[in-house]
Amino acid sequence: MSLGWIYATEALHWVDLGLHRAAFSVFGFEIRWYSLAYIAGIMFGWWQLTRMLAQPGAPMAKRHADDFILYATLGIILGGRIGYVLGYQPDILSNPLDVLRLWEGGMSFHGGLVGVLLAIAFLVRKNGLNWLRVCDYVACCVPAGMFFGRIANFVNGELWGRPTDVSWGMIFPVDDQVRHPSQLYQAGMEGLLIGLVLLYFYSRTQARYYPGRLVGIFALLMGVFRIIGEMFREPDEGLNPLFGLSRGQLYSVPLVIVGAYLILTAAKRRQRVEPFVGSESIG
Repeated sequence: MSLGWIYATEALHWVDLGLHRAAFSVFGFEIRWYSLAYIAGIMFGWWQLTRMLAQPGAPMAKRHADDFILYATLGIILGGRIGYVLGYQPDILSNPLDVLRLWEGGMSFHGGLVGVLLAIAFLVRKNGLNWLRVCDYVACCVPAGMFFGRIANFVNGELWGRPTDVSWGMIFPVDDQVRHPSQLYQAGMEGLLIGLVLLYFYSRTQARYYPGRLVGIFALLMGVFRIIGEMFREPDEGLNPLFGLSRGQLYSVPLVIVGAYLILTAAKRRQRVEPFVGSESIG
């Protein structure tokens, strides 16, 4: 009797959890957890951003956050979907209408990141704001969306991990192999851990007065954790490694480089902050 067979018979089956892609239906139309995860991430991020803007030294006013939520939503959806199609599944372009099938999943973090950066650029240009300082504040709000998104991946039974013999491995609806629940690993690293680190640096240090430091921490940690997470995640089908790295790892290398640069150079950008909230500038 093989050791792998023993693990397979004792492992938890994903189907036994009773999870369903649809949270509920309205007039026969399914509302999926994946969609609710995006809504929850965006709304929680907006709530967190407005609370941060109420503190001294904010780089913009609440009215800017209200405008930004619309720009960011479009950036996340369009950037995330386009990034996924171009970077992971270009075959979808053979039937262009399939690009619109967002409810079936298939979103790229890196594409969504580009979309959010474009949304920030539009907001900054329109209102004469400081680019890096706005990025710092927005970066602190992103991990919540990452957490909800990864949990939705787990609920959908998608983006499963590589085969393993760890005691907490699971059998997903793809084959009979015991696999890492890599969605939960990434939810913990990219969502909870990065969120807590950024919360600490925002609230317990002067990082928000050094333009680029907070977004640099976010980019560096996101890149490192994505590279680590991909070690446990099953590679995307049909995508061969490049330079020994999966697509997710390869696309994360620039995040690590840019993040490290922003952190190391943040001290040079220290400036007196004229806040939108409060009456005194912060030296």
